[in-house]
Amino acid sequence: MTAKRRGLAEQRAARGYSQEELADLLGVATSTVVRWEGGHSSPRPYQRPKMAELLGVTLAGLDKLLDSVMTVTSGDASNRLSLTDPDAMKRRDLLGLLGATSALVALPDLPDPLAAPVGLGSASALETGEEMIGHLWQVYGLADDKSTVYPVMRHQLGLLTQSLEGVRSASDRRRLRMQIGNLYQLAGELFFDTRDDGLAAHCYTVAALAAKEAGSYDLWACAMTRHAYVELYAERAASAGSLLSVASLIAQRGNSALCTRHWVAAVQAEMYAAMGDLDACSRALDTAEEVHGLSGQIHNGGWLRFDGSRLAEERGACYVTLGRPDLAEKALTSALAQELSPRRRAAVLVDLASLGVQQGDVDQVVHFADQALALAGQTRSGYVGAKLRGLRSHFAGLPADVRVSELHERIAALPSAV
Repeated sequence: MTAKRRGLAEQRAARGYSQEELADLLGVATSTVVRWEGGHSSPRPYQRPKMAELLGVTLAGLDKLLDSVMTVTSGDASNRLSLTDPDAMKRRDLLGLLGATSALVALPDLPDPLAAPVGLGSASALETGEEMIGHLWQVYGLADDKSTVYPVMRHQLGLLTQSLEGVRSASDRRRLRMQIGNLYQLAGELFFDTRDDGLAAHCYTVAALAAKEAGSYDLWACAMTRHAYVELYAERAASAGSLLSVASLIAQRGNSALCTRHWVAAVQAEMYAAMGDLDACSRALDTAEEVHGLSGQIHNGGWLRFDGSRLAEERGACYVTLGRPDLAEKALTSALAQELSPRRRAAVLVDLASLGVQQGDVDQVVHFADQALALAGQTRSGYVGAKLRGLRSHFAGLPADVRVSELHERIAALPSAV
C-alpha cells in the first residue's frame, strides 16, 4: 500500500530517525507516528513546534507535509483513504459551529422586543437551559472519562446557537450569551483534557466573547484564565502571562464576593513558576490563599469552581516546576491526603514522581508513577498522559534500573488519546 504521507516519512528518514526514535523524542507511541504518516491522524498543535524542529522544517513546511495526503491506488476498498474519521468529523463540525456562534454572539441587538424567541418559547426554557448546563458541569466533574459528556454538550450548543438566531429581547439575548459563555468553557475543558489545544483555545475565545457581550466580567475573566492554561501547558508562559494580566484586570471589575480574582492569582503562580520566578510565584499563591477569607457563595460549581481546596496540589506543582523539592514534598503529601478525583490524584502522583527524579530516588519514581499510570488508563485523560510523558523525558538522569526501563515503555505505550 502506498504511504499516504510519503513526504513526511521521507523527511523523517532523511533526518536519520526511525519511527520509534521520532516517537520517543516526541513523547508519543510509535503507533501514533505510524498513524500520522499513514494520514489517519495529525499531530496536536502543541506537538508541532518540536516535531518541525526535529524534522528540520518550518511550521509552514510541516503543515505542507501533513497536508500532502495521497490517495491509495490499491483497488481494495478496505485500503482506501477514509474520509469519515469520527474525531476529524467531530472537529470539523464543532469548528463550523464555533464560527456561527461567534458571529451571532457579536451581532448587535435588534430593536424588536415583541418577536418571540425562536427555539425557546418561554423564560422557563431559558431556565431549563441553565439547569442543563449546571448539570453537565457536575457530570463532567464526576466522570472518569470526560469525553462521555461530549454528545449532550454538542446538542446543547447547537440549541443555544439556533435560539440566538431568533431572539430579539435584549434580556433574553443576554441570558443566552451567558449560557453560551458558560457552555463553551465546558467544551474548552473537554478538549483541553484530550490535549486538542487548538480547539480548546477556539472554545475559550468564543466563551470570552459571549461573556463580554453579556456584560459578565467574572465569566469573561474565567474564560481568559482557562485560555491561559492552554498556553501554559504548551510551554508558552509569556503568552499565558499576557492573557492572565488581562484576566486580572477584568476580574477586578467583577463581583468582589466571588473568588474569580483569587483563581486568576493561582494560575499566575503557575505561570511565574514556569518562568523560574520563585518570589512572584509565592506572592501570587499568597494572594490565591486569601480566598479562604471570603464568605457566602464564592463560586457556582460550574465555570467558577475555585475555592482554595486545590491550593496544596497547585503549590506543590509550582515548587516542582521551580526545582524546589524541599518546598514541594510537604504540599504534595498534604494534597494526596485529601479526597481527590482520579484525574487530580494522578496529577499529584506524577508530581511526586517528578520529585523522585529530581532527587535521584528510583523507588519514589516507580512507586508514584506506577499509580499514576493506572489512573491514566482509568480516566483516559490527555492531561495526565502529557504529564507522564513529561516525566519520562527526565528519566535519562536516573541511575540504571530495569524498573525505570519498564516504566519508560509503559508510558510510551499510552494511547495517543491519553
